[in-house]
Amino acid sequence: MIHATEYMLSESPFVVRRCVRWGDCDPAGVVYTGRFTDYLLGAVGLFTAHMAGGGRLGAMHGVDTPCKAMRFEFIGTLWPDDVIDITCTVEAIRTRSFDIRCVARRPDGSPVFDAMFSPICVHLDRREGAPIPDSLRDVLRRFLAPAL
Repeated sequence: MIHATEYMLSESPFVVRRCVRWGDCDPAGVVYTGRFTDYLLGAVGLFTAHMAGGGRLGAMHGVDTPCKAMRFEFIGTLWPDDVIDITCTVEAIRTRSFDIRCVARRPDGSPVFDAMFSPICVHLDRREGAPIPDSLRDVLRRFLAPAL
């Protein structure tokens, strides 16, 4: 039987479940650090497609949204066949950019990583910054993390 390695587990909150593959690991059986970026980008891709109703989030609002920055805090190690649940929320909305926070935990709740992906809006016809369109800002607000 073939199992999916990554899929949406929940819409609200938005959670992506990821299963570690043997090929993600070094000879000692620990996930390569660079694979965590793949896990983040996979979760962000599913999250933004969900926010867009299946399309490309920025393009639906007349902009592109390349990555401006990424930040990681590595908290736990992963081994082959480990499962993580990555909860995604919009953390902040600024003039031209916004933050998507992705917190990965094992199903028992123990933390694995806390990451931030920060897209910036650019014009579709040129690589020049653009303000977040109001229509995109409205979508982002619906997924904004609750204030603590």
